[in-house]
Amino acid sequence: MSCAHPWMLLLLCLPLALIVRLWRRGGGRVVLPFDHHTHGSGGWLRAAIDSAETLLPLLAAIGVVVAAGPTRTGEPRSQRILTNIEFCVDVSGSMAAPCGAGSRYDAAMSAIDQFLGTRAGDAFGLTFFGSSVLHWAPLTTDPSAIRCAVPFMKPGNLPIWFGGTEIGRALLACAELLAARPEGDRAIVLVSDGMSFDLHDGNDARVAKALADKQIALWAIHVAETEIPDEIIDLAAATGGGAFHADDPGTLAAVFARIDAMQKTRVAKATAETVDFFAPFSIAGLSLLGLATLCSFGARYTPW
Repeated sequence: MSCAHPWMLLLLCLPLALIVRLWRRGGGRVVLPFDHHTHGSGGWLRAAIDSAETLLPLLAAIGVVVAAGPTRTGEPRSQRILTNIEFCVDVSGSMAAPCGAGSRYDAAMSAIDQFLGTRAGDAFGLTFFGSSVLHWAPLTTDPSAIRCAVPFMKPGNLPIWFGGTEIGRALLACAELLAARPEGDRAIVLVSDGMSFDLHDGNDARVAKALADKQIALWAIHVAETEIPDEIIDLAAATGGGAFHADDPGTLAAVFARIDAMQKTRVAKATAETVDFFAPFSIAGLSLLGLATLCSFGARYTPW
């Protein structure tokens, strides 16, 4: 233990001097006219009274220690490194195809909702894309905006410029958002059911390099019965992520669980901090105050 103001501990000399004076004082003696009666010395009574009166100087000593600002070194705690995850969800017309009890879009958003609950403490963003890109929710640790987006972006209810599938364009737009984050890991979770023409002719390698240069991992989920396009597989692998196939809601949830396991949360050891250490002195002071109050009703010195 140490003190923020150690010089104040010099004031402990005052209550110490008062305690010495209490125990070394001479008591007044009064002769009472009781004949033929032997009186005791009263030593035990005096010790009890002096002990009771010592409580107040001890309370003053605790006050001095508290005023000196006692501190201690806290336990070193681990600090979670923030992971920035951008959901990039396809809302082209094909995402309205049946999948379980709803559409592919419904299944994807339901799985995303479950994923949010397993990654508490991370920052999430949401981007919808078709032939255009719409950044719906900025990266935030409050995912309520993502959960509220489901009814507004259903495929089939959107303008015609969301009818196509331009994955490369969407990924580059998401990469720009993630690159602006000053700290933390970065990842994109792509949910789509089709192939994108803007990844042909070597464009997939260009997009992969752009993501890798920004240290962004791509996790791609293909929600269709067809095979995952080779360009998506190569692109995800080049960024340190992976590509998965999911054609029903159960498999989709399992894929998100797998991504959660692979996109591990990193923890950094933080240095121990100096924290206040008032609790034991406060408890002792309150105890002494209560005991001194009780003693004042009878156990006190009377100089006659």
